[in-house]
Amino acid sequence: MTGQVRTVDGRVAGRRGQATRQKLLDCLSEMLSSSPYRDVKVIDVARKAGTSPATFYQYFPDVEGAVLEIAEQMAAEGAELTTLLEGRSWTGKAGWQTSQDLVEGFLDFWRKNDAILRVVDLGAAEGDKRFYKIRMKILNSVNNSLADTVKELQAKGKVDKDVSPAAMAGSLVAMLAAVASHQRGFQSWGVKQAELKPNLATLVHLGVTGKKPSK
Repeated sequence: MTGQVRTVDGRVAGRRGQATRQKLLDCLSEMLSSSPYRDVKVIDVARKAGTSPATFYQYFPDVEGAVLEIAEQMAAEGAELTTLLEGRSWTGKAGWQTSQDLVEGFLDFWRKNDAILRVVDLGAAEGDKRFYKIRMKILNSVNNSLADTVKELQAKGKVDKDVSPAAMAGSLVAMLAAVASHQRGFQSWGVKQAELKPNLATLVHLGVTGKKPSK
């Protein structure tokens, strides 16, 4: 944890206070994995953390405030998704590997953070700008890199000039997010996880390069 951690009333939290605060966040994260967001109450989080509601309110104004804190931490981790595209080639077999790595990294991130991402999606869908900004921060880490990639390929004459880099990147990222949030649902359609990744990677490769991947 970097920087100073403050209580709701502005006091700087000591080492023990920081540990308590983080334990409350960890317990809340765990509860979101098994309970609907709106069913989680402060008293339940405090009890699970072995402390009191009064202690919870020292660090967070309410459950939503704590959820936003978790979401911000997750978004900071999500910014690292851009590393899946930095300096990568989209030519030949290397391009196929790049698309596979992007899909795998994206799906893994979504699966790891499934509980909090469901809350973020819910808040964004309901028009809460705080959750919307967090969602876009995560998606932009991939969207901007993909748009830059398409622009670079256009400059080299490898992608049709009629393609809009922003529209293509946005469409691909929206597809990735939709598929990532529906991973369990694919099983009901008879799609295995091992089949999902290469087929999704093929669509990403086609979108970026306009060509079938060289496998």
